[in-house]
Amino acid sequence: MKLIEEIYEMYRGRIKGTDEDLDLIALTILEDTSRSELLELIQEMETEELQYFFRLYIFETLKEKWSNSEERVRLEKRSLH
Repeated sequence: MKLIEEIYEMYRGRIKGTDEDLDLIALTILEDTSRSELLELIQEMETEELQYFFRLYIFETLKEKWSNSEERVRLEKRSLH
């Protein structure tokens, strides 16, 4: 995707690429991008890119949901004792 290549070139050599760095870049970009601009980017995606995009979204969302659920169960077990 052209956007990813541009971001990579912009920050290459300037950051270490840690999860925190990348998350900050992503959040900054999303703050500065309107809904219509996001939809335009999605429209420009090839089918494989779009599938990858949604696969990551589903994966990360489910991972977070499971993690939160397991944490809630642990806290409930502690409070019962």
